Amino acid sequence: MSRINPEADQADDVLRLSLDAKATVKVGDFSRGGKSRVKRKAADHDFKPSLTLTPYGIFLPRYDDLYLYFTASPVTADFMVDMLDRWWRKRRRQFAGVKALVINQDNGPENQSRRTQFLKRMVEFAQSHELLIRLAYYPPYHSKYNAIDHCWGTLETHWNGELLEDVETVLNFARSMPWNGTHPVVELVRGTYQKGVRLSARAMKDIEAEVERLPKLGKWFVDIHGNKIALG
Repeated sequence: MSRINPEADQADDVLRLSLDAKATVKVGDFSRGGKSRVKRKAADHDFKPSLTLTPYGIFLPRYDDLYLYFTASPVTADFMVDMLDRWWRKRRRQFAGVKALVINQDNGPENQSRRTQFLKRMVEFAQSHELLIRLAYYPPYHSKYNAIDHCWGTLETHWNGELLEDVETVLNFARSMPWNGTHPVVELVRGTYQKGVRLSARAMKDIEAEVERLPKLGKWFVDIHGNKIALG
């Protein structure tokens, strides 16, 4: 990782992304600790929230650009790839010369490199956009090195002590979060994603034929050649 990330950041035709989901946020008049600028009374007990929202982030370390997608749905493999695809379709003109994406992630249950539905969707994404995708995972207990994790700490500090009583309040706090002299782009994603979608062993064999795993580190570094070029 110490070699792959700097090389990606220095290459004109490679873009590095840092992806991750934050812990689910309860929507309601719950105390969140800290102090608020406005005197408000929170609920006496932690009753069942009216809704929960999970933020999913796409961060560009080279440019300090941050994109946050909030969902009430489970953050599944399909959700993650859909957000990546949504982001790329909106931003690809900005990165017209980019031929490869290096994606930093934690090796979680929904996006790990052996997760059949995630790998299938990533192969489809790479081929659809004719991109080389390099999945570069951080090992367990090393998520603090994933750049997106610093964004979550800033967000938690920003709304610390506030009552996140409805969806719009959550989104407005996220939009006003200070981030290196600017603010993140924030979207609410509607719809529900189904958990537990998996491929058969036969289907997965076909998907594995489309990827290249680094010898002895195949769980942590995976190349998907959607454009038939190779990274160093």
